[in-house]
Amino acid sequence: MINNKIAHLTSAHPRYDTRIFIKMCSSLAANGYDVSLVVADGLENEVKNDVNIIDVGAKSGGRLSRMTKTVKRVYEKALELDADIYHLHDPELMPVGLKLKKRGKKVIFDAHEDLPKQILGKPYLKPLAKVALSKAFERYEQFVCPKFDAVITATPFIRDKFLTINPNTVDVNNFPILEELANTSDWSQKQNEVVYVGGIAKIRGIEEVVQALAYTDDIRLNLAGKFSEASVEAEVKNDAAWSKVNELGFLNREQVGTVLAKSKVGLVTLHPAMNYIDGLPVKMFEYMAAGIPAIASDFPLWREIVEGNECGVCVDPLDPKAIGEAIQYLIDHPEQSEQMGKNGRKAAEEKYNWTIEERKLLRLYKAFTK
Repeated sequence: MINNKIAHLTSAHPRYDTRIFIKMCSSLAANGYDVSLVVADGLENEVKNDVNIIDVGAKSGGRLSRMTKTVKRVYEKALELDADIYHLHDPELMPVGLKLKKRGKKVIFDAHEDLPKQILGKPYLKPLAKVALSKAFERYEQFVCPKFDAVITATPFIRDKFLTINPNTVDVNNFPILEELANTSDWSQKQNEVVYVGGIAKIRGIEEVVQALAYTDDIRLNLAGKFSEASVEAEVKNDAAWSKVNELGFLNREQVGTVLAKSKVGLVTLHPAMNYIDGLPVKMFEYMAAGIPAIASDFPLWREIVEGNECGVCVDPLDPKAIGEAIQYLIDHPEQSEQMGKNGRKAAEEKYNWTIEERKLLRLYKAFTK
């Protein structure tokens, strides 16, 4: 008998999350699996891309409420679904995974981040609290994850860590869906605009990016995403260079493709936080897939990808002048920039795309559904 009833569970992510819904759930549904996605957003249930999206009620209160009341509702819905395989997307759902294992279910944990490292970079935690929480969660991971049937990770670096905990670990990277970002725009028709897509925060380099615009001439920034810190938002909007920003807010996938198509450079100058240095930022590969050069943080891994594939330049993410000069150089050298964009697209087609990652996901699921 082939088990094919799958339930993806999240208590924290939006229903149309790119990794969870657009890539994983939609790919599984397109390959014959009966897929449900349990979310907590207060919106109506729906079927989209042949995925049954089920809401358990909007998150209320702060983190503690989400990690108790919301998690409890997600677990109750998971039991009701009676799936064959449960795929968990949030660390706070690990206890749910243990309960499901006791009921004889197959459970996969998806490590989107290296959470112990991520905790060390939380600006709102005191130093001693960061260290204590990081170590506590690391011990909990080592206790729980060997009990799961598999662990999926978002990067090879996180995979290597989890392989020491659970040998059935595979990386499924957040590489782009090539068809979403195919860029046929003529380079001469593009604007003198650079783009940043994603969450907007101090640690993601927004202050330096806005300050960098002061070192550019007649160049605008397309800023797509939401601010996560009101104080940082107020500060950057008070900067004189903010007048050069096109604030676009949150964009859907189609809108992201449109903005990338008209921009000449993509920015991914995140700060050197521990969980970024070894990470693989989605936006960097989306810029490559869209055929525009990237200006990226000068981390060894990122340098290997960006400069190794001759698809952009790496700079000190804490130096606004260096960022600004890199922007100006790429805008002033269109032939070189266009070639970098072509190199990036070629690398995305050959190595960094969802089709390759989808095969890993399907291979893992096939092993559970024989």
